[in-house]
Amino acid sequence: MNILGALLSGSIFGLGLVVAGMANPAKVLGFLDLAGDWDPSLALVMVGAIAVGALAFAIARGRTRSLSGSPMQLPTARRIDLRLIGGSALFGVGWGLAGICPGPALVLIGAGAAKGWIFLGAMLAGMLLFQVLERRSAALPAAAAAGGRSD
Repeated sequence: MNILGALLSGSIFGLGLVVAGMANPAKVLGFLDLAGDWDPSLALVMVGAIAVGALAFAIARGRTRSLSGSPMQLPTARRIDLRLIGGSALFGVGWGLAGICPGPALVLIGAGAAKGWIFLGAMLAGMLLFQVLERRSAALPAAAAAGGRSD
């Protein structure tokens, strides 16, 4: 049931991206080109997604288990910090440069478009770089604490 639910959900999401034009980098770049020939049509997609998401989160808050029976796991973080702002800015720059974000990249891969694979490779490289930087960042305080011991 979980696999069928995931397949159905992913298919609906992918179909929505194609119908809305989100899988077309030129359409997305037109939306992001505020200073040029701005195409506001994708704003409706975002408003629609926010409305559906808000309804889904409102329903989910009243449940302890998902429809598939898994424990409900809702985000608990409420703090907006520099790390979130920096990550959001990096995501926006990448989206603005390529006109592709992760969901449409998967749609492009399914359609056989090479740019979807290129985007996926770049995204995975960025995720790997993040993990390396996180490990180094976590190791620095431990190394400083070990170096500061007076055993």
